[in-house]
Amino acid sequence: MSTLTNPSTNSTATRWNLVISEQTNIAVRSFLALKGFKKGDLSSFVEEAVRWRVFDQTLTEARSGFDDLQVDEAQNMLEEALAEVRAEGLSAGRYSAYTGQTIAAPANAAKKV
Repeated sequence: MSTLTNPSTNSTATRWNLVISEQTNIAVRSFLALKGFKKGDLSSFVEEAVRWRVFDQTLTEARSGFDDLQVDEAQNMLEEALAEVRAEGLSAGRYSAYTGQTIAAPANAAKKV
């Protein structure tokens, strides 16, 4: 693995060397060609596929932790969480995943009860 910096975007990328079957190589490149992708788009395609796979695996693991949870118990947990959020006033704004902060709702926004 090596790390590269793109001077125009000031972002870093890591170079991977992968070994895949010839069958997968042909299938992926044919698919990309049919969709109008160019040669350099393979990296973007692989990155998106890896992100989705990691997300799917994480979600599967999280869901498995709730296998023994009864419906009424889950409903109670949900109601408690909603009550807590409402008590903190977070429902009046939007949560930003990028900053980890609550953004105040516009002044003209109607409150939902």
